Amino acid sequence: MNKERPLILVVNDDGFTAPGIRTLIRLMKTLGEVIVVAPDSPQSGMGHAITLNSMLHAERVHVNQGELIEYTCSGTPVDCVKLAMNKLVPRKPDLCVSGINHGSNASINVLYSGTMAAALEGAIEGIPSIGFSLLDYSPDADFSQSEDYVLKIAEQVLANPMPKGTCLNVNIPKVKKEDLKGVRVCRQANGNWDEEFDERVNPLGKTYYWLTGKFVNYDQGTDTDIWALDNNYISVVPVMFDVTAHRAIQELKSLNYG
Repeated sequence: MNKERPLILVVNDDGFTAPGIRTLIRLMKTLGEVIVVAPDSPQSGMGHAITLNSMLHAERVHVNQGELIEYTCSGTPVDCVKLAMNKLVPRKPDLCVSGINHGSNASINVLYSGTMAAALEGAIEGIPSIGFSLLDYSPDADFSQSEDYVLKIAEQVLANPMPKGTCLNVNIPKVKKEDLKGVRVCRQANGNWDEEFDERVNPLGKTYYWLTGKFVNYDQGTDTDIWALDNNYISVVPVMFDVTAHRAIQELKSLNYG
Protein backbone atom coordinates (compact mmCIF):
# COMPACT_ATOMS: atom_id res chain seq x y z
CA MET A 1 0.00 0.00 0.00
CA ASN A 2 1.33 3.42 -0.99
CA LYS A 3 2.09 5.34 2.20
CA GLU A 4 2.47 8.59 0.29
CA ARG A 5 -1.29 8.85 -0.22
CA PRO A 6 -3.76 9.34 2.66
CA LEU A 7 -5.19 6.14 4.11
CA ILE A 8 -8.99 6.33 4.27
CA LEU A 9 -11.16 3.93 6.29
CA VAL A 10 -14.67 3.56 4.85
CA VAL A 11 -17.50 2.15 6.98
CA ASN A 12 -21.30 2.31 7.03
CA ASP A 13 -24.41 0.87 8.69
CA ASP A 14 -26.43 -0.20 5.63
CA GLY A 15 -24.12 -3.10 4.81
CA PHE A 16 -21.23 -3.50 2.39
CA THR A 17 -23.41 -3.93 -0.72
CA ALA A 18 -25.47 -0.74 -0.17
CA PRO A 19 -25.27 1.75 -3.07
CA GLY A 20 -24.31 4.53 -0.65
CA ILE A 21 -21.08 2.90 0.49
CA ARG A 22 -20.19 1.85 -3.06
CA THR A 23 -20.51 5.53 -4.08
CA LEU A 24 -18.41 6.67 -1.12
CA ILE A 25 -15.71 4.10 -1.89
CA ARG A 26 -15.47 5.26 -5.50
CA LEU A 27 -15.14 8.90 -4.41
CA MET A 28 -12.57 8.23 -1.69
CA LYS A 29 -10.37 6.26 -4.10
CA THR A 30 -9.70 9.56 -5.87
CA LEU A 31 -8.32 11.02 -2.62
CA GLY A 32 -6.22 8.20 -1.20
CA GLU A 33 -5.74 4.52 -0.45
CA VAL A 34 -8.99 2.97 0.78
CA ILE A 35 -9.73 0.14 3.21
CA VAL A 36 -13.35 -0.87 3.70
CA VAL A 37 -14.71 -2.55 6.83
CA ALA A 38 -18.50 -2.73 6.71
CA PRO A 39 -21.27 -4.80 8.29
CA ASP A 40 -22.24 -7.97 6.45
CA SER A 41 -25.92 -7.05 6.88
CA PRO A 42 -27.86 -3.82 7.55
CA GLN A 43 -27.26 -2.33 11.02
CA SER A 44 -29.36 0.84 10.91
CA GLY A 45 -30.41 2.32 14.24
CA MET A 46 -27.72 0.48 16.20
CA GLY A 47 -26.28 3.68 17.63
CA HIS A 48 -23.02 3.08 19.50
CA ALA A 49 -23.73 -0.59 20.20
CA ILE A 50 -20.79 -2.99 20.38
CA THR A 51 -20.61 -6.78 20.42
CA LEU A 52 -19.64 -8.22 23.81
CA ASN A 53 -21.30 -11.60 24.27
CA SER A 54 -20.77 -13.27 20.92
CA MET A 55 -17.95 -13.82 18.44
CA LEU A 56 -17.04 -11.31 15.77
CA HIS A 57 -16.10 -12.45 12.30
CA ALA A 58 -14.32 -10.49 9.59
CA GLU A 59 -13.95 -11.84 6.06
CA ARG A 60 -11.90 -10.42 3.20
CA VAL A 61 -14.15 -9.98 0.17
CA HIS A 62 -13.53 -9.08 -3.46
CA VAL A 63 -16.24 -6.88 -4.94
CA ASN A 64 -16.38 -6.60 -8.74
CA GLN A 65 -13.05 -8.43 -8.93
CA GLY A 66 -11.34 -5.32 -7.62
CA GLU A 67 -8.01 -5.06 -5.83
CA LEU A 68 -9.51 -2.91 -3.08
CA ILE A 69 -9.03 -4.19 0.47
CA GLU A 70 -12.53 -4.86 1.78
CA TYR A 71 -13.76 -6.74 4.82
CA THR A 72 -17.25 -7.66 5.93
CA CYS A 73 -17.82 -7.72 9.68
CA SER A 74 -20.52 -9.66 11.53
CA GLY A 75 -20.91 -6.87 14.08
CA THR A 76 -22.14 -3.29 14.37
CA PRO A 77 -20.73 -0.18 12.67
CA VAL A 78 -18.74 0.64 15.80
CA ASP A 79 -17.41 -2.92 15.86
CA CYS A 80 -16.20 -2.32 12.30
CA VAL A 81 -14.13 0.70 13.35
CA LYS A 82 -12.76 -0.99 16.47
CA LEU A 83 -11.81 -4.14 14.59
CA ALA A 84 -10.28 -2.13 11.77
CA MET A 85 -8.11 -0.12 14.16
CA ASN A 86 -6.98 -3.13 16.18
CA LYS A 87 -6.52 -5.79 13.52
CA LEU A 88 -7.15 -4.81 9.92
CA VAL A 89 -5.49 -1.51 8.96
CA PRO A 90 -1.70 -1.36 8.45
CA ARG A 91 -1.42 2.08 10.04
CA LYS A 92 -3.61 4.76 11.55
CA PRO A 93 -5.98 6.12 8.90
CA ASP A 94 -5.77 9.77 7.92
CA LEU A 95 -9.56 9.89 7.52
CA CYS A 96 -12.59 7.81 8.48
CA VAL A 97 -15.76 8.27 6.43
CA SER A 98 -19.09 6.61 7.18
CA GLY A 99 -22.03 6.25 4.79
CA ILE A 100 -23.36 7.41 2.52
CA ASN A 101 -26.40 6.55 4.63
CA HIS A 102 -29.78 5.97 3.02
CA GLY A 103 -31.91 8.37 5.08
CA SER A 104 -31.59 11.36 7.41
CA ASN A 105 -29.28 11.56 10.40
CA ALA A 106 -30.12 15.19 11.17
CA SER A 107 -31.32 16.51 14.53
CA ILE A 108 -32.11 13.84 17.17
CA ASN A 109 -31.42 11.05 14.66
CA VAL A 110 -27.71 11.44 15.36
CA LEU A 111 -28.23 9.62 18.68
CA TYR A 112 -29.66 6.49 17.07
CA SER A 113 -27.53 6.43 13.94
CA GLY A 114 -25.08 3.62 13.30
CA THR A 115 -23.56 5.78 10.57
CA MET A 116 -22.73 8.57 12.98
CA ALA A 117 -21.69 6.18 15.76
CA ALA A 118 -19.00 4.84 13.43
CA ALA A 119 -17.83 8.39 12.68
CA LEU A 120 -17.78 9.22 16.39
CA GLU A 121 -15.80 6.06 17.08
CA GLY A 122 -13.30 7.24 14.51
CA ALA A 123 -13.06 10.54 16.38
CA ILE A 124 -12.54 8.67 19.65
CA GLU A 125 -9.62 6.91 17.96
CA GLY A 126 -8.19 10.30 17.04
CA ILE A 127 -9.02 10.06 13.33
CA PRO A 128 -10.60 12.98 11.45
CA SER A 129 -14.05 11.55 10.71
CA ILE A 130 -17.19 12.35 8.73
CA GLY A 131 -20.64 10.76 8.54
CA PHE A 132 -22.51 11.32 5.27
CA SER A 133 -26.28 10.82 4.85
CA LEU A 134 -28.70 11.40 1.98
CA LEU A 135 -32.35 12.07 2.78
CA ASP A 136 -33.53 9.24 0.53
CA TYR A 137 -34.36 5.80 1.95
CA SER A 138 -34.74 4.19 -1.47
CA PRO A 139 -32.25 1.45 -2.41
CA ASP A 140 -32.13 3.22 -5.79
CA ALA A 141 -31.26 6.61 -4.27
CA ASP A 142 -29.37 8.97 -6.58
CA PHE A 143 -26.12 10.08 -4.94
CA SER A 144 -24.69 11.74 -8.03
CA GLN A 145 -26.04 15.23 -7.29
CA SER A 146 -23.91 15.55 -4.16
CA GLU A 147 -20.67 13.85 -5.20
CA ASP A 148 -18.75 17.10 -5.73
CA TYR A 149 -19.71 18.29 -2.24
CA VAL A 150 -18.80 14.97 -0.61
CA LEU A 151 -15.36 15.15 -2.21
CA LYS A 152 -14.85 18.78 -1.24
CA ILE A 153 -15.83 18.22 2.39
CA ALA A 154 -13.53 15.19 2.65
CA GLU A 155 -10.68 17.15 1.06
CA GLN A 156 -11.14 19.99 3.55
CA VAL A 157 -11.10 17.62 6.54
CA LEU A 158 -7.95 15.91 5.25
CA ALA A 159 -6.27 19.29 4.85
CA ASN A 160 -7.66 20.87 8.03
CA PRO A 161 -8.12 18.29 10.82
CA MET A 162 -10.89 19.11 13.28
CA PRO A 163 -10.50 19.61 17.03
CA LYS A 164 -9.78 16.40 18.92
CA GLY A 165 -12.90 14.39 19.67
CA THR A 166 -14.99 16.10 16.99
CA CYS A 167 -16.43 14.73 13.76
CA LEU A 168 -18.79 16.07 11.10
CA ASN A 169 -22.42 15.06 10.58
CA VAL A 170 -23.19 15.83 6.93
CA ASN A 171 -26.76 15.52 5.64
CA ILE A 172 -27.74 15.98 2.02
CA PRO A 173 -31.26 16.95 0.89
CA LYS A 174 -33.06 14.87 -1.73
CA VAL A 175 -33.08 17.42 -4.56
CA LYS A 176 -31.77 17.70 -8.08
CA LYS A 177 -28.19 18.88 -8.48
CA GLU A 178 -29.27 22.20 -9.96
CA ASP A 179 -31.48 22.86 -6.92
CA LEU A 180 -28.71 22.36 -4.34
CA LYS A 181 -27.84 25.77 -2.92
CA GLY A 182 -24.55 24.81 -1.27
CA VAL A 183 -23.35 23.97 2.23
CA ARG A 184 -24.40 25.40 5.59
CA VAL A 185 -22.38 24.83 8.77
CA CYS A 186 -25.03 24.78 11.48
CA ARG A 187 -26.24 23.34 14.76
CA GLN A 188 -28.41 20.35 15.50
CA ALA A 189 -32.10 21.24 15.53
CA ASN A 190 -34.22 20.64 18.62
CA GLY A 191 -36.56 17.93 17.41
CA ASN A 192 -37.88 14.52 18.39
CA TRP A 193 -39.97 11.63 17.19
CA ASP A 194 -43.68 11.40 17.96
CA GLU A 195 -43.66 7.64 18.29
CA GLU A 196 -46.27 4.92 18.40
CA PHE A 197 -46.05 1.16 18.62
CA ASP A 198 -48.44 -0.45 16.18
CA GLU A 199 -49.79 -3.54 17.95
CA ARG A 200 -50.40 -6.56 15.73
CA VAL A 201 -51.02 -10.30 16.02
CA ASN A 202 -49.01 -12.84 14.04
CA PRO A 203 -50.48 -16.03 12.46
CA LEU A 204 -49.62 -17.97 15.63
CA GLY A 205 -51.74 -15.61 17.73
CA LYS A 206 -48.82 -13.87 19.41
CA THR A 207 -48.86 -10.11 19.86
CA TYR A 208 -45.99 -8.12 18.39
CA TYR A 209 -45.21 -4.42 18.01
CA TRP A 210 -43.93 -2.32 15.10
CA LEU A 211 -42.39 1.06 15.85
CA THR A 212 -43.85 3.92 13.81
CA GLY A 213 -43.85 7.68 14.17
CA LYS A 214 -43.13 11.03 12.61
CA PHE A 215 -40.39 13.56 13.21
CA VAL A 216 -41.44 16.82 14.91
CA ASN A 217 -39.21 19.89 14.69
CA TYR A 218 -39.63 22.18 17.72
CA ASP A 219 -36.90 24.54 16.54
CA GLN A 220 -37.72 27.63 14.50
CA GLY A 221 -34.11 28.76 14.19
CA THR A 222 -32.60 29.43 10.77
CA ASP A 223 -29.19 28.16 11.87
CA THR A 224 -30.17 24.49 12.25
CA ASP A 225 -29.61 21.38 10.16
CA ILE A 226 -33.35 20.92 9.61
CA TRP A 227 -33.74 24.48 8.30
CA ALA A 228 -30.77 23.99 5.99
CA LEU A 229 -32.13 20.74 4.58
CA ASP A 230 -35.65 22.15 4.19
CA ASN A 231 -34.12 25.00 2.18
CA ASN A 232 -32.04 22.79 -0.13
CA TYR A 233 -28.68 23.20 1.62
CA ILE A 234 -26.32 20.44 2.68
CA SER A 235 -26.04 20.65 6.47
CA VAL A 236 -22.71 20.22 8.24
CA VAL A 237 -22.89 19.87 12.03
CA PRO A 238 -19.77 19.36 14.19
CA VAL A 239 -20.45 16.57 16.68
CA MET A 240 -18.45 15.51 19.73
CA PHE A 241 -18.52 12.44 21.96
CA ASP A 242 -18.30 14.46 25.19
CA VAL A 243 -21.97 14.47 26.25
CA THR A 244 -21.41 16.36 29.50
CA ALA A 245 -24.12 18.98 30.11
CA HIS A 246 -21.55 21.64 31.01
CA ARG A 247 -24.14 24.37 31.64
CA ALA A 248 -25.74 22.25 34.38
CA ILE A 249 -22.57 21.66 36.37
CA GLN A 250 -22.66 24.88 38.39
CA GLU A 251 -26.32 24.43 39.33
CA LEU A 252 -25.70 20.84 40.44
CA LYS A 253 -22.76 21.94 42.60
CA SER A 254 -25.11 24.11 44.62
CA LEU A 255 -27.28 21.14 45.61
CA ASN A 256 -26.83 19.08 48.75
CA TYR A 257 -26.43 15.41 47.95
CA GLY A 258 -25.80 14.43 51.53
